[in-house]
Amino acid sequence: MPSSTPRRTVLAAALAAAGTAAVGAAPASAAPAAGPAECADGCADARGHAPAPGLVDNRFWNTYTDWRCGTSAGTRAVSGRRPGLVIGTAAGRTEYPDPHTGRSSTWEYAHWTSPTHTSTVPATEVIASWNADTPPGTWLQVELRGAYGDGTETPWFVMGRWAAGDGDIRRTSVDGQSDGRASVWTDTFSVDDPASGLRLVSYRLRLTLYRTPGTALTPTVRRLGAMASDVPDRFTVPASVPGLDHELTVPRYSQNVHVGQYPEYDNGGEAWCSPTSSQMIVEYWGRRPAPEELAWVDPAFADPQVCHAARFTYDYQYEGCGNWPFNAAYAASYRDMNAVVTRLRSLTDLETLIRAGIPAITSQSFRKEELTGAGYGTSGHLMTVIGFTADGDVIANDPASPDNEAVRRVYQRREWENIWLRTKRYDANGKVRSGTGGVCYVYWPAAPTPGQQRALRSLGLV
Repeated sequence: MPSSTPRRTVLAAALAAAGTAAVGAAPASAAPAAGPAECADGCADARGHAPAPGLVDNRFWNTYTDWRCGTSAGTRAVSGRRPGLVIGTAAGRTEYPDPHTGRSSTWEYAHWTSPTHTSTVPATEVIASWNADTPPGTWLQVELRGAYGDGTETPWFVMGRWAAGDGDIRRTSVDGQSDGRASVWTDTFSVDDPASGLRLVSYRLRLTLYRTPGTALTPTVRRLGAMASDVPDRFTVPASVPGLDHELTVPRYSQNVHVGQYPEYDNGGEAWCSPTSSQMIVEYWGRRPAPEELAWVDPAFADPQVCHAARFTYDYQYEGCGNWPFNAAYAASYRDMNAVVTRLRSLTDLETLIRAGIPAITSQSFRKEELTGAGYGTSGHLMTVIGFTADGDVIANDPASPDNEAVRRVYQRREWENIWLRTKRYDANGKVRSGTGGVCYVYWPAAPTPGQQRALRSLGLV
């Protein structure tokens, strides 16, 4: 049974105590914060996307022109089939005391700060995501600084410290970050009191790239961006009209096959709904770990790639595998893959993706009686949507199944849509809890088909 706690549940529990929280740890680098980002070569920031007016805005930087914008301190844009951002000449050195290993190491670093993006949606929440290669001896940090509607600014908030591996640092979120008006809860920037009317109207993202001193190593960042949203509180959502009868052939993996395995990663497979779902879609696109990458897994364990996904999505601060951006970054660590975290407005949007051959991973929470056929209730769970029946019901690969064969499920459209898109719900004790408001992960190849490109563009993802 799934046991991961959803991000909005964490927010709801934490916001009540947020008023006196201190601003989180300073960036690992000692460099001053970059000034207002400017773009000297004419690449005005005009690619904010709003798939649902008033609800969601997506902005991602991923082209050679994008990487030449903003403010650079030691970074360099690289062109080619997949443009990216790398360390050119390091801007300095810094010590990073890793709180999860107890080791302090010296790193060279370089910065890149995005142009200011004015969101089409004055936001109560922002979730960043990134796609990068981090060879051994390198890692990166992503930060966000925003401006409120009253003209004041946030400090720089750390949205993640990340490496694809775990030999140099432990990938981690940063707790305790607040300016008294908004806070960061694991992977989500959130206004503390949305009812006050306070909204984040614009933001910048800052990348810090790190490498072992004296080497030519570098991370390569292929995509960086964020989803800003203002989803109203709601217990129910309008029903969408079915519009697709199609199913994708996606590998089926059960998290429960791994119950008790590697408990150091979120207590084992019973909590691995997110990495299990991520692995299903990674393999749908024809990618998987090489045999040598799986050599650490006990050969007696079935589907060792699921154990691999759990290890390399694990957030050492959150102590779980359900960090949304970390899952996207894991998927994008495979050859020629893109991945983002976003919100969608309805099952119609998911139908758009499925029609184009793109499965998606959705986050939801529900009581047992709210989702017919599930056989369980959960405070937070990830599933892979792979299609729709002729009646419009949802076909999902549900990792909370007893074995791989049982993973494919059909859930009633109206029930499923509501538990996914709502932001408020009642738990088994009648208490009001939070829902995710349509959060999903979308993974796709670097060279999508024209139809896939159109679908992604219609949802503001490219």
